Amino acid sequence: MEAYLDNSATTFCLPEAAELMMDLLTKDYGNPSSLHMKGVEAENFINEAKKKIAKTLKVQEKEICFTSGGTESNNLAILGSTEANKRAGMHVITTCVEHASVANPFAYLAENGYEVTYLPVNAYGEISLDDLAQAIRPDTILVSLMQVNNEIGAVEPIEEAGRIIKEKNPNTLFHVDAIQSYGKYRIYPKKMNIDLLSVSGHKIHGPKGSGFLYIKDKTKIKPLVYGGGQQKGMRSGTENVPAIAGLGVAAEAIYTDFDAKIEHLYALRNHFIQGVTAIEGVSVNGRTDRNAAPHIVSVSIDGVRAEVMLHTLENEGIYVSAGSACSSNKPSVSHTLKSIGLKESLLDSTIRFSFCAETTMEEIDYAIGVMAKHIPVLQRYTRR
Repeated sequence: MEAYLDNSATTFCLPEAAELMMDLLTKDYGNPSSLHMKGVEAENFINEAKKKIAKTLKVQEKEICFTSGGTESNNLAILGSTEANKRAGMHVITTCVEHASVANPFAYLAENGYEVTYLPVNAYGEISLDDLAQAIRPDTILVSLMQVNNEIGAVEPIEEAGRIIKEKNPNTLFHVDAIQSYGKYRIYPKKMNIDLLSVSGHKIHGPKGSGFLYIKDKTKIKPLVYGGGQQKGMRSGTENVPAIAGLGVAAEAIYTDFDAKIEHLYALRNHFIQGVTAIEGVSVNGRTDRNAAPHIVSVSIDGVRAEVMLHTLENEGIYVSAGSACSSNKPSVSHTLKSIGLKESLLDSTIRFSFCAETTMEEIDYAIGVMAKHIPVLQRYTRR
């Protein structure tokens, strides 16, 4: 049996998205900037994808800017907005548990004269709204928060944060990294005071190399890429029409029968947590109730290195991540796990399981059974 439980790293591409992409690569392959009919047809596919995505967020189509994925969306949001607004101030706020595609741009800002405030988190990976409120100043130009942590599934109070930010300083821009939350939560930027929102296609059964940044109308932001002026100059370069069209299909599909999908994910998650925590030496990081994301479970195994457990599971046809697969495959200590106060002996003994709506209860049971069989053996081997 095979069980792919690494859906936060990537998901399979929907067949209907892949089929449309094949047609756009081989038949309707026009350049959307061309004035002839093939170009117009290509542009229509882009507009259709914008329409589908905008509907899921209840925003305007013109507020969607297509990118190559989550990393580019985060970089454009952070670096583009700070460059455009630095005359208003050079203070920015984020958390100590962000993905590298947010953490590294903030490190770059710090190296270039910006003052960065890093909000701490509690043992569940959640920020304090009081800390956020106290950190906002008249010269704060940007707050960037991830809605769902990619390693432990912690959920930040985005709607409350948006309200606090705008009450304290209406001019402060609010960026949300929604790469692990889009398709798992209903997100309405207008209602939640979000100015910038990053999404990646391959996390929601779209193609790799696709994504978008929601940019609230009239938000001051500068492009990172200059050239032919595509996408109203915000991201020059010929649009990747097949990827954009595939992303549109995936975005529409992920919010179809949404409530049933989320209930299924929570059922999988609860069953998995009950099963693995019954194994001696196994603990779950973060919340185990519905205050955590429905699709991510971080598991620490006392006395077993993450890499050993990962390959043991792989040999049985079970695919997971050691912490997070969103950076390179070089091992490193997770700053998220350190920030939640995980004891040092478990930092290198943590693996992440992540599900999608197609994951079955049989796959979950299979994974639990394999872990129950191997973990005691591996623990005895380690103790020697």
